[in-house]
Amino acid sequence: MADETNQPQQINIELPEDMAEGIYSNLAIISHSPQEFVIDFIRVMPGVPKAKVKSRVVVTPEHAKRLMKALIDNVKKYEQQFGHIDDKEPPLMPMTFGPPAQA
Repeated sequence: MADETNQPQQINIELPEDMAEGIYSNLAIISHSPQEFVIDFIRVMPGVPKAKVKSRVVVTPEHAKRLMKALIDNVKKYEQQFGHIDDKEPPLMPMTFGPPAQA
């Protein structure tokens, strides 16, 4: 981000205490439309047939591409420091995706 003099602007980012711990996710489902990408972060527990979306992030296509590049860069840096990440595909599990079932 730059101002009219082409100088980078500083952004102060606040991390609220209730968000600082983060949300654990071991599954992400990504969908898109012409206007946006939707990334749903899910926690799947072994032996439990039901999982909930823990967080949803909606971004523009341009931001999705910047996010992809940043992830690629960070994975490379991680592997240089800690070694190769085994990226074998997990077994496929049947999934349905929709609103909560009515009780």
